[in-house]
Amino acid sequence: MKMSGGPSYVHGASSLPLLGLTIGQCLDQAAASAPDGEALVVAWQNIRWTWTELKTRVDEFAAGLIALGLEPGDRLGIWVPNNAEWVVVQLATARAGIILVNINPAYRLPELEYALNQTGCRALIVAEALKTSNYIEMLNQLLPELENSEPGKLQAQKAPDLRWLIRLGDSHSPGVLNYGDIAGLASEKDWAKCDAIASSLQFDDAINIQFTSGTTGTPKAATLTHHNIVNNAFFVGQRMKLSSLDRMCIPVPMYHCFGTVLGTLTCLLHRATIIFSSESFNANAVLKTIEAEKCTILHGVPTMFIAELDDPDFDKFDLSSLRTGVMAGAPCPVELMKRVMGKMHMNEITIAYGMTETGPVSFQTSVDDPIERRVTTVGQVLPHIEIKIVDENGHIVARGTSGELLTRGYCVMPKYWNDPERTAGAIDEAHWIASGDIAVLDDEGYCQIVGRIKDMVIRGGENIFPREIEEFLYTHPQIEEVEVFGVPDEKYGEEVCAWIKLKGGGSVSDEEIRVFCKDELAHFKIPRYIKFVDNFPMTVTGKVQKYIMRERMAKELNLEEGSQ
Repeated sequence: MKMSGGPSYVHGASSLPLLGLTIGQCLDQAAASAPDGEALVVAWQNIRWTWTELKTRVDEFAAGLIALGLEPGDRLGIWVPNNAEWVVVQLATARAGIILVNINPAYRLPELEYALNQTGCRALIVAEALKTSNYIEMLNQLLPELENSEPGKLQAQKAPDLRWLIRLGDSHSPGVLNYGDIAGLASEKDWAKCDAIASSLQFDDAINIQFTSGTTGTPKAATLTHHNIVNNAFFVGQRMKLSSLDRMCIPVPMYHCFGTVLGTLTCLLHRATIIFSSESFNANAVLKTIEAEKCTILHGVPTMFIAELDDPDFDKFDLSSLRTGVMAGAPCPVELMKRVMGKMHMNEITIAYGMTETGPVSFQTSVDDPIERRVTTVGQVLPHIEIKIVDENGHIVARGTSGELLTRGYCVMPKYWNDPERTAGAIDEAHWIASGDIAVLDDEGYCQIVGRIKDMVIRGGENIFPREIEEFLYTHPQIEEVEVFGVPDEKYGEEVCAWIKLKGGGSVSDEEIRVFCKDELAHFKIPRYIKFVDNFPMTVTGKVQKYIMRERMAKELNLEEGSQ
């Protein structure tokens, strides 16, 4: 497409105003407008609640938290996999003005200790166990004082702010309350106080803290307000044309924005049904849930969609009810998008792009966009958000020119919790936040994410974007997944390396891959090193950890890291 050369700046002008609502007010509206609409379905817990029933449980739990002595602005951590309790706690803390701290179920003790202390959690809700993690045993190891503590009176050396622990399940632990008992603790006075708090909350109040998974250093505690995430959830749903007739399967984790914002809150704002397929991702459970519940929406990161398509029983399931959903969280390969649209009936699937610090989505394709746009771009900017793309000097580049993407608007978090230095480093004086992503904006405002600044390979002075090579390699009929990154090289500074996962039964050599690339890619982009693998190192949210792959290859090839 020919570019006009205009500036790479766009503002999501809209006739739809921003919502000046707290999360609690959104729940009140849902229960009033669709009292008998199905709100939440969790098959393995035998739960099928209407919006009225969900609101009742939320109100009771919120009053129970007030009865414990928790106050607006206090932090409450949740260390729990996807289940009905997660939804109740998310909405109840928001009603009571308590800031919910999302803790990754995969965290080990040092990470948990850091999360609790960085945010000063006064309470923690914890599951009994998930897979190989026995959370109760881990807590007793971190907090040996629990054994001789009364509930609410914990004085722990390693978590000095923590007073209350609340566990799921029916078993009892010393110093710990049971989740099922909380709602019954509230007196009339607590109910009255809870109602007064709910009516006094402001939509700019902080209400959720989510940790960003950095590749270096400690995680950053992104602090989000009602206004950030209510509006983001609303406009994401608008792009998908959600309604009360929709039923959303949520296999993505709730501790991440994908689950809490694009999942539960988007359903809440549009009265769609929240459906969990399993406690943690299971491809077969997703397929079963879609068929059993006639889901119309499915969310996921690319690796989840790949796992679903490759499930041995895939062809046995009726997925014809599916219509739309969001693929996000990592670069979405064009060939994968085509497979999802063709084999999973998701003709209206959207791609979303953003970051935790922007609550999270800034760009999203629309169900009405031409297919070419929906498979090759991340769409157009969401309403009421500004985007600019700048060069290394911070100057806005021309349309069609790559640069770093920056975001401004209602969606930008106010701060990293208890971390003014990192906040100042992330958000400038004009309230722009930098993404670290390299992007290109065209004349119609569609955005392509070219790659990460830190992932860019510089070979002999040539800037190489791994995403371009990956997209081409995905067209190879035997390649299932591919990741491209740079490894140190004495002569060129860096060389291109590709890790490739072949489709089941596939067999191809290094040289065949290079021949495949020869007439399609410039010689310096053709991978010098190729490694065939069965899987990739990943975060729990499905993001590939290229820095680990780089370290492994450098060691395997006896390459000097300092030579870049």
